[in-house]
Amino acid sequence: MELKNINQIESAAQSGRPELFRLGIGLMFIILIMMYTGYEFTEIHNGLMLIAAAMIGGYMALNIGANDVANNVGPAVGSRALTLTGAILIAAIFEAAGALIAGGDVVSTIKKGIIDPALINDTDVFIWIMMAALLAGAVWLNIATALGAPVSTTHSIVGGVLGAGIAAGGLGIANWPKMGTIAASWVISPVLGGIIAAAFLYLIKRTITYRSDMIAASKRMVPIFIGAMAWAFSTYLVIKGLKKIWKTDFVTALGIGLLVAISIYVVVKPLIARQANRLSNDKGSVNKLFTLPLIFAAALLSFAHGANDVANAVGPLAAINDAILHGGIAKKAAIPLWVMMVGAVGIAIGLALYGPKLIRTVGSEITELDQMRAFSIAMAASITVIIATQLGLPVSSTHIAVGAVFGVGFLREFIKASYARMIEEIKEHHAGEDHEVIEAFLNDFRRASVYEKGLMLAELKKHKAKAELTKKERKGLKKIYRKELVKRSALMKIAAAWVITVPASGLMAAMLYYTIRGMML
Repeated sequence: MELKNINQIESAAQSGRPELFRLGIGLMFIILIMMYTGYEFTEIHNGLMLIAAAMIGGYMALNIGANDVANNVGPAVGSRALTLTGAILIAAIFEAAGALIAGGDVVSTIKKGIIDPALINDTDVFIWIMMAALLAGAVWLNIATALGAPVSTTHSIVGGVLGAGIAAGGLGIANWPKMGTIAASWVISPVLGGIIAAAFLYLIKRTITYRSDMIAASKRMVPIFIGAMAWAFSTYLVIKGLKKIWKTDFVTALGIGLLVAISIYVVVKPLIARQANRLSNDKGSVNKLFTLPLIFAAALLSFAHGANDVANAVGPLAAINDAILHGGIAKKAAIPLWVMMVGAVGIAIGLALYGPKLIRTVGSEITELDQMRAFSIAMAASITVIIATQLGLPVSSTHIAVGAVFGVGFLREFIKASYARMIEEIKEHHAGEDHEVIEAFLNDFRRASVYEKGLMLAELKKHKAKAELTKKERKGLKKIYRKELVKRSALMKIAAAWVITVPASGLMAAMLYYTIRGMML
């Protein structure tokens, strides 16, 4: 009995070692930040505040890597286009590259203009607000990651700045119309992402997998889809990923994207044809043709995310750094290289240590993904941002990606239910006939194109079968139609996390602001 208890203790200790290792690496990163800032800034006024802010900024960056980056690579991992290790390596490299190359050298001190900086006259109060917002956003992201819920880091910071700002200056300090547009994004982002992903997947099905000769259809359509992806992603990168080092208008961005798309199309068309000639005429073979584009999509999404969302980690830190070194409260603050490095390296480390949990959630725990579905999700992510940017709609990259996953899942449910109804209708019209006759018709039906299926069903309806299913039998068959391919529990958990992100981080930030102020006064 004692030996059994010892074995149980050893087993528990071994299972806890990976967690201790991750915690140790994360703490080492925070300690290195503390050592560097301590060496550089101890002697200046409020230097200890800057050291504390840098540590919190590093903690925030770790949490962004753990939670937000999963949206870029999760579908590629879930579809098995990338291994988990490969996805983490690609995302870490391109997230850091996006942050350092295109992250910009200036950031808005008050994220999204949600509070009025003119109502904050004291530099110390401004620093306390930023520190409270940064820590609250990081803590909320940590909680969401532990719960397996992908949430918006932008909304986490927005909630933090709002809560701490109200605690410092009252309700009048908040820009409520701006908060209304942010709240609207909770609906706009996932709905747009879901509709575009579902539409793109349906287009792929109609033009390739619903054809009798999938290989011939693939040779014709896959290069076009890859060209469309190149167009969307090139435009997306010019508009969003490179906007801080090169600003241009929308028409120019579209033109650049189109030139890239045409070039990519010309290059990949013969390559796809050669690869398709070696494949069998089935859906699995078609999926293989989308593998390489998916890898590029994961890399480009990660680059654009690093360029944009690094500001969520380093924006408040840059604002604190500027306020301490130069005094006063500026609307724009320069981002020193060390601050950008905290964000870039922190995101990469957070992804490597804690990213797999959310990658699995996005990639496999909502609905089953293959390469075609993951390709549609990647397209939705870029196209939705382009549309929203032009229309001035507030959107969240997290909400878009997760909404796209749900959109693909619900389309699968709809198609499965429609197909099940068709099969039962065929069986109903063949009631009383030999089993071999029914199976022969069903086999012909499965091999037919969408157009041919419609003709076969129309022909059946002209010759209605003598026997019909009873009401009770029809009721029993409805269970087939309601087959769920999207996990409702995941839907409810994620939706709840989205709704409470701003209030939760805001409440925490207000409490932290009062705590910091109490300690400093």
